[in-house]
Amino acid sequence: MRTWAIISALNAFLAVAAGAFGAHALRGKLTPEMLTVFETAVRYHMYHALGLTAVAFAVAQGRPANSAGWLMLIGIVLFSGSLYALSLSGARQLGAITPIGGLSLLAGWAALVWSYVKA
Repeated sequence: MRTWAIISALNAFLAVAAGAFGAHALRGKLTPEMLTVFETAVRYHMYHALGLTAVAFAVAQGRPANSAGWLMLIGIVLFSGSLYALSLSGARQLGAITPIGGLSLLAGWAALVWSYVKA
């Protein structure tokens, strides 16, 4: 549980930091479209940081939720990471990674559900 709680808190911290960076340093420097992409990355980053908190609680209850945590973490890196990179660099080919991250996020939630059904 401790590991997932730390990973969750660290990701929530990073999401808040990224949101503040976007609101203060990027406004006026990115096009409105790219700022929206950045904000989407921040929003999903935070949602899944909170999802990792749910993983920590599930693990603390003895549920087999480690795979859910890894899938969510991979999803954060691929989904939000690709959107952060796309918005900051404008490299549209990075958008090809985003759906893989989205699928990983979905799989993480499904694995968390399964950890409760299975227990």
